[in-house]
Amino acid sequence: MTTWIKVARFHLADRLSYTALPWGVLAINLAIYLAIAAGANKGGSVQIPSANLGAIYLFFFIAGVLSIGRSLPFAFALGVGRRSYYAGTALLAVSLAVVYGMALAVLHVIEQATGGWGVNMHYFRVPYILAGPWYLTWLTSSVLLILMFIYGMWFGIVYRRWHLIALNVFIAAQATVLAAAALIVTGVHAWAQVGRFFTGLTVAGLTGLLAVLAVILLAGGYATIRRATV
Repeated sequence: MTTWIKVARFHLADRLSYTALPWGVLAINLAIYLAIAAGANKGGSVQIPSANLGAIYLFFFIAGVLSIGRSLPFAFALGVGRRSYYAGTALLAVSLAVVYGMALAVLHVIEQATGGWGVNMHYFRVPYILAGPWYLTWLTSSVLLILMFIYGMWFGIVYRRWHLIALNVFIAAQATVLAAAALIVTGVHAWAQVGRFFTGLTVAGLTGLLAVLAVILLAGGYATIRRATV
């Protein structure tokens, strides 16, 4: 466990990329849309496209990719084992996600309390998925952030182990699995059932499914890093 913490702290040597950069981008984006909403609002409610808030989730995916690509060779050179390195990086992902998820939940609460930052703007409230009580917003945000970071880690491991050609194959394989699943559902005429399942799914249920997916991705990444070379 001590080694895991050391690995997590090793990543944080580049604090700018993990702290100031994502929140700086989000703050600038929020300021821009506040100015737009203040100028355009005529008493109605302004819903900002959720893709703008999604930037922080995309950042976590990229951070996951870079966490492997930039530091894996150096960590191996220092004698850090594959399991310890992977667990320490995952520990970093979980720690950051819990803290940042709470920050997003707090900003969501402030947004509600201030009437949408005084201009009836919904930036941190995303319909359905991030629209409930603060604790559920915290949980869902944290799970999503963990999922994206771990998914990015897996991409970074594949690239480090087999380089660009294998990375393309990895992406193509995932697309093939999704296409095959769609064909199967179409073949058994089950799209209506799939639609009813997802439309009847609560946010808590969806968060649980995402957590299961994160565990699966974590296991897949670990199986891959065991064969990684530098």
